[in-house]
Amino acid sequence: MLTVAVIGQKWLAERLLSALLEMPGVAVTAVVPPGPADRLATLAKEYGLPAHGLEDCPPADLALAAHLHRFMPGHIRARFRLGVLGYHPSLLPAHRGRDAVRWAIHMRERVTGGTVYWMDDGADTGPLEAQDFCHILPNETPAELWRRALAPLGLRLFTETVARLASGEAPRMTPQDERLATFEPAFGVKKLAQD
Repeated sequence: MLTVAVIGQKWLAERLLSALLEMPGVAVTAVVPPGPADRLATLAKEYGLPAHGLEDCPPADLALAAHLHRFMPGHIRARFRLGVLGYHPSLLPAHRGRDAVRWAIHMRERVTGGTVYWMDDGADTGPLEAQDFCHILPNETPAELWRRALAPLGLRLFTETVARLASGEAPRMTPQDERLATFEPAFGVKKLAQD
């Protein structure tokens, strides 16, 4: 049985928890929502799952960071036997950073994607576990792209990866090719006004 902690928020974390609760060979042992009003916290309460803060999350085989917008220190990642898988809405190593979706649209790219990767001490720099692409539709906003394609892609990549790991398959952990890496800063109101 693969024990899993779900750390995150909003639609992606809630849907991921729902999927994991139905998955054979997987036991969700803890959730870490941002607060009691978040969708993840509400669903966890319905199933009687303990909600924790990041600092007091108990050990498990694996943690999944679903829509987590904060750095996870090494002493917390070390609690999880396999590590912590995060989802980044780009084809890493391209568009590392907080506003990957906005930068892909701003740069007029026609294709983007999502990556499930092993979190490390860098910003979106850990080894790749699973990746897939999607098209960016003409005139699509970042929010529309996230809802239509990138959030569902993250859910699929997470669940496929967990199913593989629960079946006993070893993690893939493919290093990112640093020759292809880009990092863009967060968009700000001032920056957007200038574009």
